[in-house]
Amino acid sequence: MGGAVDDRLPPRVPRPPQRTEPPESQMPLNDAARRAESRRIALSSFVGSAIEFYDFLLYGAAASLVFNELFFTDLNALTGTIAAFGTLAVGYVARPLGGVIFGHFGDRVGRKSMLVLTMTLMALASFAIGLLPTYDTIGIWAPVLLVACRLVQGVAVGGEWGGAALMAMEHASTGRRGLMASFANMGGPAGAVLATAVFAAFSALPEDDFLAWGWRVPFLLSLLLMVIGLFIRLKVTESPVFTEARRRAAQEAGKQEAPLLTVLRRYRKNIVLSSLGGCAALVLQSLLATFMLTYATGVGFDRSTVLLAQTVSSALHIFTIPAFAMLSDRVGRRPVMITGALVTAAAAFPLFALVNSGSAALLFVAYIIGNPILQASMYGPMAAFVSEMFGTRARYTGASLGYQLSSTLGAGTAPLIASSLLAGAGGGTHSAAVSVYLIGVCLVSAAAIALTRESHRADITDAVATNSAAGEAPGRQGVGAAVRGSSVD
Repeated sequence: MGGAVDDRLPPRVPRPPQRTEPPESQMPLNDAARRAESRRIALSSFVGSAIEFYDFLLYGAAASLVFNELFFTDLNALTGTIAAFGTLAVGYVARPLGGVIFGHFGDRVGRKSMLVLTMTLMALASFAIGLLPTYDTIGIWAPVLLVACRLVQGVAVGGEWGGAALMAMEHASTGRRGLMASFANMGGPAGAVLATAVFAAFSALPEDDFLAWGWRVPFLLSLLLMVIGLFIRLKVTESPVFTEARRRAAQEAGKQEAPLLTVLRRYRKNIVLSSLGGCAALVLQSLLATFMLTYATGVGFDRSTVLLAQTVSSALHIFTIPAFAMLSDRVGRRPVMITGALVTAAAAFPLFALVNSGSAALLFVAYIIGNPILQASMYGPMAAFVSEMFGTRARYTGASLGYQLSSTLGAGTAPLIASSLLAGAGGGTHSAAVSVYLIGVCLVSAAAIALTRESHRADITDAVATNSAAGEAPGRQGVGAAVRGSSVD
């Protein structure tokens, strides 16, 4: 034995597992690069939404001040105004349809490409409005074509909001989702400032010139704004949360369920609560942006004073929306939004009393309380509040549908309802019925929000795996454990 050679093989040393680097486009960004990309996404969401809402809200100013004279000349003044607000509502009715259409492809193809398409569609519709002949030229076909263009606007903006909010939110860390998603909502008042300022500048023309051609120019400017918006929007990257969800979907066997079917099967309650929960913010927004223009001029204020008050309050609104969104990142979406709804209900009668005073200073106070404070307290957290209710595979469709139904129920019908209530009360300063209407909407919204679960700390990527299981609806146990991105079971 002593001279024998030990011919046993040496023990095998296991090789370390071979690492395969992902393609560069899929490699995670470092913290600095991620923050820089997040800022680019936020800028894109803000600018893109501002341009979209410039086009969409410009229609509201025109409906308040000129469309009744140009497209409904066969009606008396009040009836013509109600008809003009009716065409305004058409755009809001079309918004859920846009949310479903663009949401489907946004959940299947990607957020970015849908945002490019919605911006192009909106600009072309607005440009067409600027070229429309009036009732005196082609008769009944004038309001018909106006409604058709408004329908296209509604479809476009219905697809815009969800994509803009999700692109920002899905690039953000958990503690900043409310702030980042609010950049899409900041586009609303920014667009309102731009629309009101441009419209006010041309409304300063002599009345005949303004009615003949001045009102058209703000709509024709939409093509220029589209070029600016597309330049910014084409430079951003796709949502990393969506990219990961698509990667997982590609690995799964079987046909993937349509996003709308997923929403209707798994998130029906969320759709109802998100749409009712957002109504108060959007009703107040629409009353101040559209109805109040007609109401305040009827009380005795001149048009330029009302437009200036609206512009100042909207400019402040741009900064208070992210402030309330940041607050919701700290204390939660529900307490901020519920408090805002209840305070708005308490302020419904005082707001109209300030306007009815006839004082320009108090008119400014009413707008500043109404927009940058009351409306922002509900609207700031709203983008994240709605988006966090849905899993990644159906989030574009679900968030768009919930928000756009809220917009249709709230903003789309508010001027029409308020004008009808005012007409029924005899016009003038008889605004009590409108105040009661606002109070009722605020109480409904507060109750709906109270029925949701707090989601500001939820991990929205947890919803990916569960929501990707084709044909399998999560049970009560799975919802709490795996779908924490949803606010409601």
